[in-house]
Amino acid sequence: RIWQLLRREGLHVNHKRVYRLYHLSGLGVKRRRRRKGLATERLPLLRPAAPNLTWSMDFVMDALATGRRIKCLTSVDDFTKECLTMTIAFGISGVQVTRILDSIALFRGYPATIRTDQGPEFTCRALDQWAFEHGVELRLIQPGKPTQNGFIESFNGRFRDE
Repeated sequence: RIWQLLRREGLHVNHKRVYRLYHLSGLGVKRRRRRKGLATERLPLLRPAAPNLTWSMDFVMDALATGRRIKCLTSVDDFTKECLTMTIAFGISGVQVTRILDSIALFRGYPATIRTDQGPEFTCRALDQWAFEHGVELRLIQPGKPTQNGFIESFNGRFRDE
């Protein structure tokens, strides 16, 4: 980047020289800090006592015949095993997830908890703020443990088969 800035200023310098001088002067390239994972406690997968208490959400990825990737957001009520939404798009952001949840809540009301994995769409600020505003608890499962969200994984398995 420094080499590009120098070129824009009109100085034509070899990029290897810029790199060498940069490191000789003790400067380092700024490294991006990793976002720390969210602390989650392991909670048992209990069947809720009534409808609309716990929803489970997950993404199913697939590819079209052209090779283009698609995402399917699936959401299930854990008590009734009813599919609340199946939204298919080329990309779904956290803001879009909140809009989808609002559209479900128009007919069903808001759940007490939503269980998801730790994907970027589910750990973003938009969904966290949405959950706080509507009094919904987000329960994130541990990374690499899909059995902690067994209701939606079972649904997604049947969805892939069909």
